[in-house]
Amino acid sequence: MTDTALQDAVVGAGLLAGSANVIMQLSRAPVGYGVLESKVDSGNLFRHPMKRTRTTLTYLAVATMGTDAERAAYRRGVNEAHAQVHSTAESPVAYNAFDTDLQLWVAACLYKGFEDVYLAFVGGEPAHFYGEAAALGTTLQVRPEMWPADRAAFEEYWAAGLAEVGIDDTVRRYLTDIVDLRFLHPVVAAPGRRFHRFVTTGFLPQRFRDEMRLPWTAADQRRFDTLLATLGRVTRLLPAAVRRFPFNLCLWDLRRRLRTGRPLV
Repeated sequence: MTDTALQDAVVGAGLLAGSANVIMQLSRAPVGYGVLESKVDSGNLFRHPMKRTRTTLTYLAVATMGTDAERAAYRRGVNEAHAQVHSTAESPVAYNAFDTDLQLWVAACLYKGFEDVYLAFVGGEPAHFYGEAAALGTTLQVRPEMWPADRAAFEEYWAAGLAEVGIDDTVRRYLTDIVDLRFLHPVVAAPGRRFHRFVTTGFLPQRFRDEMRLPWTAADQRRFDTLLATLGRVTRLLPAAVRRFPFNLCLWDLRRRLRTGRPLV
């Protein structure tokens, strides 16, 4: 398969921005409560952290590096899980995992994450892969024409989307547990908790830091910038296959599952 421009932004070091991106996605109440109330036990991060991580990374891998046939296969697998994700009469907000507007918001957050990672660890102009980034949504139910036509249109969409951001106490507690790595065993989480909180806060735009009540100082920003610059210098020296790990491994695993008839999600 020929490399595409979007694959330039597939960088393993970008996993450092993962929790920040989850916060951005779940900052819209219907997305947040869709995750909190989901009846899909296998997708519960706090019960099955490795499986949840694998399925998320595989989605990103197939959306950015997979074939149309592989995307279609993964869509079917995700759809089976998403069919169980919808609000009930007791839910504080209405939501449905097949809501294309909510899927577009999630895809937009993912694009912002790829853009930040590309700027930090690769360098150059991320707009060159903007059009291809529509696959972050169209791999599910987002229609191609829903993706903002160009980067300027995306900025308008993003600004409007920020007006709908709001993290209540319930969602904030859930997201804070992610920031503090409480989905991992304490022995594993404790050594990395402070660093994870630092990089997660660093990758968040200020609006989301405010919603999460995460403090951030000018000194923090200088330390964060130094960290990204150092990691970026190392990342740019790596061969593409090493730079894209573990996303390329997840794509390999997806193809193995397709060949052997194993569940994809």
